[in-house]
Amino acid sequence: MSGRLSGQAGGRPSGRLSGQASRRPSGRLSVRRQLLRARPAERSRRERTWSNLSPLLRLLILTQLAFNIGFFAVLPFLAEHLGAAIGMAGWLVGLVLGLRTFSQQGLFVVGGALTDRYGVRPVVLTGCLLRIAGFAWLGYAQQTWSVIGAVLLIGFAAALFSPAVESEVARQAVLWEESGRGPRTRILALLTVAGQAGAFLGPLLGALLLSVDFRTVCLAGAGVFVLVLAGHLWLLPQHIPGRERVRVRGGAREMLRNRRFLAVCAAYGAYLLAYNQLYLALPAEVERAAGSQAPLAWLFALSSLLVVTTQLPVTHWAAGRLDQRRSMVAGLVLISAGFAVVALARPAAWSGVAGLLPAAAFVVLLTLGQMLVAPAARAWVPDLAPGGRLGLYTGALSSVSGLIVLAGSAATGSLLDAGLPSWAPWLALAAIPLLATVLLPGRTPSAGPSAA
Repeated sequence: MSGRLSGQAGGRPSGRLSGQASRRPSGRLSVRRQLLRARPAERSRRERTWSNLSPLLRLLILTQLAFNIGFFAVLPFLAEHLGAAIGMAGWLVGLVLGLRTFSQQGLFVVGGALTDRYGVRPVVLTGCLLRIAGFAWLGYAQQTWSVIGAVLLIGFAAALFSPAVESEVARQAVLWEESGRGPRTRILALLTVAGQAGAFLGPLLGALLLSVDFRTVCLAGAGVFVLVLAGHLWLLPQHIPGRERVRVRGGAREMLRNRRFLAVCAAYGAYLLAYNQLYLALPAEVERAAGSQAPLAWLFALSSLLVVTTQLPVTHWAAGRLDQRRSMVAGLVLISAGFAVVALARPAAWSGVAGLLPAAAFVVLLTLGQMLVAPAARAWVPDLAPGGRLGLYTGALSSVSGLIVLAGSAATGSLLDAGLPSWAPWLALAAIPLLATVLLPGRTPSAGPSAA
C-alpha cells in the first residue's frame, strides 16, 4: 500500500445501498427462503462495504481497533494495581481515575481544535508518542505524583488522537454518502464495531500478561502504540485532500452560540449518563440479585458481543428507515425502556437467575439503544459544524457530554443512596433519556463535505 493515501473513498460505487437494501423481497418467496437469502446478502454487503473503503478509511478504522486493544489491556487492571501494589487509599484511587477521565474526555475539544489547525497526521503521531511515554512511565511509577503524571499523559494522548481520527472518519463518511455508496452511518458503525472489538480483546491480552506483572501489561500497551505509530508514519498522508486548516481562535465562541449543536450534545450526554449506569447502578442490582458481582463480567461480555455482531445489521436497518434525529430518538426510547424493566421488576424482589433477568434485559436494551444513538450523533455533527471546524465540534461532542456525565453521575449516586423505594431510582433514570428526546433539534438537510 502506498504511503500517500488518497483522501477520497476508493473502489467502485456499489449502488445506493440505503435505498435498494430496504426494499422488501417479493411476496412470492417464503419466509424461510427470504431468511436464507438475507444471510449471505448481509455478509456480502459487509464485505462490499469494506472492499470499497478508501485505504485511508481502512487505516483509520483499524487504528480505532488498535487504540482500544492497547488502552483496555491496561485500564481494567489499573485500580487494583494502585490499591494493592502501590497501597493507595480508595479515595486516592478514585481521584487518579477521575483525573485520567478528565484529561481525556474533558480535553477532546482541545485535540479537535488542534486537528483543525494542524491536520490529522501531526496530532495523531503526537498522541501516539505521548501514549507510549505514558504507559512506559506508568509501568515504573511507584509514587503518587508519578502515577498522576503518567495517567494525565495517557489521558491527554487520547484527547489528541481520538478526535483527529473520529473527525476524519466522519468527514470521509460524508464523502462516501455523497458519492452514492450508502449512508454515512454505515461507516461510523464500522468505527464503533472496531472500537468495541478492541475493548473486548484488550482485557484478554492484559489478563494474559498480568500473570507476569503489571509493568509487563503497561509495556505491552506501549508496544501496541509503537506499532500504531510506525503504521501511521508510513501510511498516513501529510495532507488529506479536502481537509481545510483554520485558525484555532474564534471557533469556540461560534460553537457556544450554535444551539442546535449544543442540543445534540445534551441529548448525547443523556445517553452517556445512562450508559454510565453499567458501572454505577447495574453493579448494585447484580449484587442484590446474585449476592456477588461475579455475573457482571458476563453482562459486560454480552454487551460487547451484541455490538460486534449486530451493530452493522442494526445500522443498515435504521439507514433505510430513520434519519439521524429519529435514530437518536428510537435509541433513547430503548434505553429508557431498559431502566423501566428493572423498575417494574424491583417490587417482586426476585433473586438468583430470575433476579438477573431484568438486569440482562437492561443491558440488551441499553446496548441496542447505543447502537442507534452513537453512529447517528456522530453522523449529525458534520451537518452542524461550519467549514473547517469538524475536529473542534467532534471533540466538543465528547467534552460537553462528558461534563454532563460528570455532573449527572454525582446526582445519580445521591439518588441511589437516598433511601427511596427500590424502584424509584430506576424509574427516575428511565425519565432522563425520554426528556433528552425533547431536546433534539429538527433535522436539516445535509451540509455535505463542505461542512466538514
